[in-house]
Amino acid sequence: MKSKSPNHINTRPLKPKAILVGVSMPGVSSPPTGISLEELKGLATTAQYSPVATFTQRLTEINPKTFVGSGKVEEIKQAVEHHNPETVIFDEELSPRQNRELENIFKCRVMDRPWIILEIFRDHARTREAKTQVELASLKYELPRLTRMWGHLSRQRGGIGMKDVGETQIQLDRRMIRSQINKLEKKLVQIDKEKKTQRKNRAETYKVALVGYTNAGKSSLMNCLTGADTLVEDKLFATLDATVRKIKKNFPYPVLLSDTVGLINKLPHDLVASFKSTLDEVRDANLLIHVVDLSHPEYTEQMRTANDLLQQMGADDIDIVIAFNKIDALPDMEILDRALHAFPSSVGISCQTGQGVESLRQKIIYHYEKKLVPYRLELDHSQAILVQEIRKFALVLKEDYNPNGIVLNLRLSLGAKAKLEFILKRSLKTAAG
Repeated sequence: MKSKSPNHINTRPLKPKAILVGVSMPGVSSPPTGISLEELKGLATTAQYSPVATFTQRLTEINPKTFVGSGKVEEIKQAVEHHNPETVIFDEELSPRQNRELENIFKCRVMDRPWIILEIFRDHARTREAKTQVELASLKYELPRLTRMWGHLSRQRGGIGMKDVGETQIQLDRRMIRSQINKLEKKLVQIDKEKKTQRKNRAETYKVALVGYTNAGKSSLMNCLTGADTLVEDKLFATLDATVRKIKKNFPYPVLLSDTVGLINKLPHDLVASFKSTLDEVRDANLLIHVVDLSHPEYTEQMRTANDLLQQMGADDIDIVIAFNKIDALPDMEILDRALHAFPSSVGISCQTGQGVESLRQKIIYHYEKKLVPYRLELDHSQAILVQEIRKFALVLKEDYNPNGIVLNLRLSLGAKAKLEFILKRSLKTAAG
């Protein structure tokens, strides 16, 4: 057997290793530990880590120093010594003290679920707005954890007075971070003003927002409905910046569709607050399409998480259509039947095969037409040419041609009413000229 040539050395960088830790929390309604840990594995993989070991523990109470019990800490420590990972990632939020204690024990970096989500958001942010939002959320997260950064000074130098020096440095850093937070908040206010102007220009247009758990298939549905080429990846949070497109493919009305950031369990509060403009796309919508991955074993829990977050956003009073996606991946179609029965306003779809997408389009049309207001229009016979143009943006319920002229019974959106008034003024000018 030929030996490999030294020229054929694999130079691809190895992914940093990570150990994952999940717990069952006392008195907390959350997904089963296994499901949540699998989700954490997805987060770690998206953040370019390679999970090498997992640990779980059912807690009766949280250890204020190490979060998990001393026995579990020892197990994880032995695994750290064996695998030599870059980091240990916990599936819950750790206090600054817990983070510091665990890093001292494991002698490696310790992260929690909020930080890994922030890390992913930082990697996926593309626009000035998204980058600013992530930076703000990161600084708010880091501020109470600054002591961890300065713990090495006393270990390295020791000596009298080092504690005071360290504390002074921490105070300086806190002041700098607070100043930076203030600047970023002002920057976001300015960005939000610009966004409000954009939204004002679209205020009279009917808006539909895609919402749902991350990786449910929102971007795929966006492409189905608009013909866009929005990024579709089998990764958590592949979409971060809100994307707005017009629904095309012979759609009868002017409707804007927004693809928003995916929701997830245990989403950091500061991150939710920071992504105000993205969330405004949801709050300003006339209709929400809640995309659900029906093939996921915990889809009902994902729906509950998404609904809770929508309520936090102040969007729980907006009309909603549930789109049960990935029905082509179901092992048994009875799952779909049960879901449709439980949620009568829902529809089953597959973005892969196109099944059910037309039914979803019809539901959007129904909700659009439900918002239309009645309007009676009288035209002169010389204006008959306008009828065909009016049909393009208005719902014509009845046409009556009589000796005195043409009477149209219409239903209009606010935007369509403004457009109609423009057409009529133009017609009068043409007739006068």
